[in-house]
Amino acid sequence: MTNITVSELKLRLNQEVTLNLLDVREADERAEFNIGGTFLPLGQILALQTEDIEDWKNQEVICYCRSGNRSIQAAMMLESLGFSNVKNLQGGMQSWQENERK
Repeated sequence: MTNITVSELKLRLNQEVTLNLLDVREADERAEFNIGGTFLPLGQILALQTEDIEDWKNQEVICYCRSGNRSIQAAMMLESLGFSNVKNLQGGMQSWQENERK
C-alpha cells in the first residue's frame, strides 16, 4: 500500500482519468459529503464482502475515509485479499475539504 495526497488525486481527477475510488466510510458520513467513489464500508471489507469490486484486483484502487485511518485498514485488507495496487488517500475527506478552503 502506498499513499496518495489530495493534491495528487485532484490532479488526476482533473485529467479525467478513470479511477477506482473506494469510499470505506459509513452511510451517514457519505451522505454529508462525497466525491463519487464506490461505496463499500470498512465493515464489509473486514467481513470479506468485496464481490462488488473483485474486477479491480489488478487495477489501481484508491481507498478513502474521513481521516485516512479506516482507509489504511481497508487497503491492508484488500492487499491481503490479492488486490495488487492499493493506495490510501492521506488525510481522507477532512484533508479534501481543507484543501477546498484554500
